Amino acid sequence: MTITEPVRDDRPAAVPAPQKTPKTPQAQPPFISWVTLAMMTTASVANLRPAPSMALYGLAAVFLYLLPAVVFLLPTALVSAELASGWTGGIYRWVSEGLSKPLGFLAVWCQFAMTIAYYPSLLAYVASTFAYVVDPRLAGNGVYVAIVIVVVYWAGVLISSRGTKAVAGLSSVGLVIGTLVPGVVLVVLGLVFLGQGNASAAPMDGGHLLPPWTGLASLVLIVGNFLSYAGMEMNGVHVSSLREPGKQFPRSVFAATGLVLLIFILPALAISWVMPGEDLSLTAGVMQAFQGFFDHFHVGWLTKVVGVLLVAAALGGMLAWLAGPSKGLLMVARQEGYLPPALQKLNKNGVQRNIMVAQGALTTVIALLYAFIPDVSSAYWIFSVITTQIYLVVYLLMFAAAVRLRRDQPDRPRGFRVPALHLVAGVGFAASLAAMCIGFVPPEQFGGGPLWRYLLTVGGGLFVLGFLAPLALLKFRKPHWVAPEHRESPVR
Repeated sequence: MTITEPVRDDRPAAVPAPQKTPKTPQAQPPFISWVTLAMMTTASVANLRPAPSMALYGLAAVFLYLLPAVVFLLPTALVSAELASGWTGGIYRWVSEGLSKPLGFLAVWCQFAMTIAYYPSLLAYVASTFAYVVDPRLAGNGVYVAIVIVVVYWAGVLISSRGTKAVAGLSSVGLVIGTLVPGVVLVVLGLVFLGQGNASAAPMDGGHLLPPWTGLASLVLIVGNFLSYAGMEMNGVHVSSLREPGKQFPRSVFAATGLVLLIFILPALAISWVMPGEDLSLTAGVMQAFQGFFDHFHVGWLTKVVGVLLVAAALGGMLAWLAGPSKGLLMVARQEGYLPPALQKLNKNGVQRNIMVAQGALTTVIALLYAFIPDVSSAYWIFSVITTQIYLVVYLLMFAAAVRLRRDQPDRPRGFRVPALHLVAGVGFAASLAAMCIGFVPPEQFGGGPLWRYLLTVGGGLFVLGFLAPLALLKFRKPHWVAPEHRESPVR
């Protein structure tokens, strides 16, 4: 008894102590380094798809990438970081608290609606790229492009509706093998091409640092770069995962900006070295450059290999994004009753298939236009502009909401505060508005068609998809559209 009692007394005191120690660090939130966040941001933004449109300008592409980076890319990243560190819930929460709930719905709707025009332009790029694997002559065939868009999109809907989770992993692999590797190969071959004494197809002297000024039309292609940089705001949600957000987030933003610019600028320059601007296709320009380089080095068979890699990356990205915006719209719609119950239904896998089917019907109609527009590059550019116009509405609302929230809720805890917020948000708002206005000016190489047709297509797409549809849903929504689990909060 006298021997065992001290043992019994000591054992309870000794056992809990070592158990508590390892649990304490596990309860702490996981941190990421600013380098990791910079790489995540780079991966979500950078790709090779816009390279052909900027290669048309040769050395001036550097200026045309730097300008929107300064006035749009940086303000977007900084402002979204402050909003994400203070308010969870994404763009709907930010705009609805900063401005109003209807405008919050407009913002989340435009995030969704831009994909209706985005997927046809993305899949047109896929079709033109894959043509170099099958028959390069198909790259400019509108009927072929339309068929590929329709078939691939609906295949993506079928895959997404089954709740496939491997898509995210495939898209990450696709980024490396379909964007970074081909981009590096393109630049290296371009440098070797010039190193062998070959003349650049585009002038590379100081007199061509700026694009030639022939009116607003000479700067229209810069609008496409705003969409190229879109997505920086999504990584703002990770600001709370940094140990020192106030110092580390700006550092990651500037590092990501530098990497993104390198990935965008260097391949565009490499394409301009080998492909004359008048021969360049906006959809197949990347493959034209690869074919030119590979033919020059007598390894033309690699063109098909690169084509498969680029297609894999684009398809992986499409599948990863296909259900994302529609899921965000669905969550808001169920809470506030913004969509009819039929569009709020989920299939057995918990996927919002009805929304994707409705979206697919509109995407199919848009895709068929490729069969009737003689120039595939023109169709690609028009749909890219419509996509940009709709997405810019989101950024206009975001910048305005950030200023309003700083004024109305100055004491709200924020993990990161933008220095000189009014100036930064004001620059971003002005740049977004200017880009939207410039988007209504047809670029130089599409000046042959009537102006009214271009304005009707771009303006009509923005009005119908970006404003008319959400306004109709707001006007005609009913109290019973709110999902049962949210009906204790009445629709206002």
